[in-house]
Amino acid sequence: MKLTLHHINLSTDNVARMDAFYRDVLGLARETGGLPTLEKEKGYAGDVAFVTDGAVQTHIAQKDVQAGFATRQIVNPVSQGHIAYRTDDLTAFKAHLDAQGIPYSDWGNTAVTGWHQIFFYDPDGNVIEVHQVDN
Repeated sequence: MKLTLHHINLSTDNVARMDAFYRDVLGLARETGGLPTLEKEKGYAGDVAFVTDGAVQTHIAQKDVQAGFATRQIVNPVSQGHIAYRTDDLTAFKAHLDAQGIPYSDWGNTAVTGWHQIFFYDPDGNVIEVHQVDN
């Protein structure tokens, strides 16, 4: 069960302004490859911009404090943003969380086609995503 940093998600009320900031001020490039297909009919319909430093993506997502309610999930990854890791064995990682007594919200493919996502909190309440790309 390997984890690698995949993206940082920032939630904002103004995606265009944040996208311009990260591209113009930090010099990040607009991400064009390997982008997820968003499932806008399943509970989160916000705008998202994607930028990268060439290794790690930054997802700039429209803030939606109701997304957890709309998807019937405890953890809302677009209310304050989150950090995301990709794994090669999500089943083993979920078993690891269960053994550690850490509850998580299993979003499945609700938000992104082809990504099985889970979300949970660290001890300070920061949201962490772990996802596996469906084969």
